[in-house]
Amino acid sequence: MHPNANYHAHGGDLEKSLLAPIGFGMVFLTTPEGPRVAHTPLFRAGYDTVQFHLARSNALAPHLDGSKALLVVNGPDAYVSPRWYDDRATVPTWDYVALELEGQVRRMSDEGLDALLHTLIERSEARIPGAPFMAEETPPDTWAKLFRGIAGFEMTVEERRSTVKLSQKKAPHERERIADGLEQAGHREIATLYRIMPA
Repeated sequence: MHPNANYHAHGGDLEKSLLAPIGFGMVFLTTPEGPRVAHTPLFRAGYDTVQFHLARSNALAPHLDGSKALLVVNGPDAYVSPRWYDDRATVPTWDYVALELEGQVRRMSDEGLDALLHTLIERSEARIPGAPFMAEETPPDTWAKLFRGIAGFEMTVEERRSTVKLSQKKAPHERERIADGLEQAGHREIATLYRIMPA
């Protein structure tokens, strides 16, 4: 989380807006072999609950059950050039949106993991135009074989930390100029956030 309190977002809106549409993040844990990170799909199963799965061979998998871990979801980010400022006698910066969730992790039952996989498939397929793939299309023996290679986990969220760094220290007309510049540079998503989030 950014140390400047001006960039801290509060409430569950950011969490909802990042976890649902992005649905992918990183899990961090210090293991006996040292710090490790895993990249995984995420599902917000409730306000205080996030579910995910990893390959059983992942370095984190044997150590997560009963541990406190950190989940990170990155939102849009972009380089901000001083060319968009009133005074160019300064340095560039990088604006971004990020969410950190910390909490206890438990191993899910096979039934819970199966439900999670179906949910992730349905949610992801709904984002793609055309006839969706259905989990039932996978032959049962293939599903069972692949299922044995993964483990499901559920985090009970105890702490939330979020950063929304969108050049809040700049004047409104500069922020609009930055948003225009970012949009022209192909960063439409973060440019939109500049315009809808208060300074």
